[in-house]
Amino acid sequence: MTITAWPLDERPRERLLRYGPEVLSDAELLAIVLRTGVSGKTAVDLGRDLLDRFGGLRGLLMAEQGAFCEAQGLGPAKYALVRAVLEMGRRHLGESLRRDTVLSSALTTRRYLLASFRDRPREAFACLFLDTRHRLLTQEILFEGTLDGAAVYPREVVKRALVHNAAAAIFVHNHPSGHAEPSAADRDLTVHLADALALIGVRVLDHLVVGDGDIVSFKERGWL
Repeated sequence: MTITAWPLDERPRERLLRYGPEVLSDAELLAIVLRTGVSGKTAVDLGRDLLDRFGGLRGLLMAEQGAFCEAQGLGPAKYALVRAVLEMGRRHLGESLRRDTVLSSALTTRRYLLASFRDRPREAFACLFLDTRHRLLTQEILFEGTLDGAAVYPREVVKRALVHNAAAAIFVHNHPSGHAEPSAADRDLTVHLADALALIGVRVLDHLVVGDGDIVSFKERGWL
């Protein structure tokens, strides 16, 4: 039986329109994105199979194109669609930050940074440049490295802060290992960067380390 033969109150799209997306299961949401199933399976059945295959939504959304397209019923077009949905979610969170101060939107900030950094396969160091009211001017990934480290150069951070006429900054980097606990090197680097930016009147508000589902804040630890 196809989904169009189901009662209206059981069809994912109609349920979303009537009750809102929060009432749908992961498989039902995925079915709306995929639109069609495969021979002998509805889009919801296909969604369940894919969630099992990739270990959930996160695994599916972060799958490489080759692995994604190996699954029955998937191909480059659906891969592009899923990646577009993921990127729209990230950009939505980014726009939310720009409507308010980063510091007063702590939950939104953490959601955005988790979505942007926790699944990166290599360590990346970014800076959120802020204006005098601590509103986000821009975010830049300044350095990328390997699985366990990235070389960060204070001079380049200072140059970018000047380009954006920033008044304050928040550093962000990820730990691909999944453990968000900062290292001694992370703490030393933060001190050097804060000292360098202080020379041009830019205040470092925080350094956030992103792990797998967790973020450690230097400010909350009392290190800034």
